[in-house]
Amino acid sequence: MIEVRPYRPRFAAQVFGLPPGTRLGPAAANALRQAWLDYGVVIVRGLHYGDDDLVAVSRVFGEPELAPASERQARGGGLRPDVWVVSNVIENGRPIGSLGYGEAEWHSDMSYLAEPPTASLLYALEVSPEGGDTWFADMAAAHDALAPDLKAAIAGERINHPSSLTATGDLRLGATRPADVRSAPGTLHPAIEVHPETGRATLFLGRRRWARIEGLDLAASEELLDRLWAHATRPAFVHVHRWQVGDLVIWDNRRVLHRRDAFDPAARRIMHRTQVRGSAVGRG
Repeated sequence: MIEVRPYRPRFAAQVFGLPPGTRLGPAAANALRQAWLDYGVVIVRGLHYGDDDLVAVSRVFGEPELAPASERQARGGGLRPDVWVVSNVIENGRPIGSLGYGEAEWHSDMSYLAEPPTASLLYALEVSPEGGDTWFADMAAAHDALAPDLKAAIAGERINHPSSLTATGDLRLGATRPADVRSAPGTLHPAIEVHPETGRATLFLGRRRWARIEGLDLAASEELLDRLWAHATRPAFVHVHRWQVGDLVIWDNRRVLHRRDAFDPAARRIMHRTQVRGSAVGRG
């Protein structure tokens, strides 16, 4: 039996007693999935996982996706294609992974897709002594706490989630840097969506840089987005995770924004990541 201890009443929880992913039985799998739905972010510490374990746990939440072309190119291939490497380490003059050591802005993973991933999983093999913390923000709680005028202002609105840049500001493989926010490529998603499994209304913001609200002039879009982001990332909605080797963090990408602190480029940090194939966001 696994044990779930919440950090907050309805957001972020630590799970104890999780066996290796390849030995995860139906009862433990169901309890883990329910904790993920209940709390949005699930943290398991002290694991000794291989990639087979990581992928096996990922299947609790759906079908793991293959890494995008930019990730496969960055790490040079040779690893299993459903496990991504997030790292600043350079070997033989080439990065072994992606996203480096810089700050990663608030975002939802790959929200520029029509069907963004439902779950993201990140497992720590090596961590930096300082920095590199990951911050999570609860968009269900942020929705529930919207001021009436702000909620009315975004009701029925759609946000363009830009596709050109990564969360660290790097240009994606094959993309061009947008010349104007009004012409930035991406995908439109409702600002408010209803979670298809829990029924809770959530904000779905993606990331701030190069975003715009459909149908509004640029000044009005910028003003409204600034208000939304200032509200959504308030400390009241945020949990900060300080990494240790053996940590596995699983979050619901439909409900949670996340960001990463920068860390010393001379420090080694290696994470293995999977994500689960999603479905269209669009209800709300």
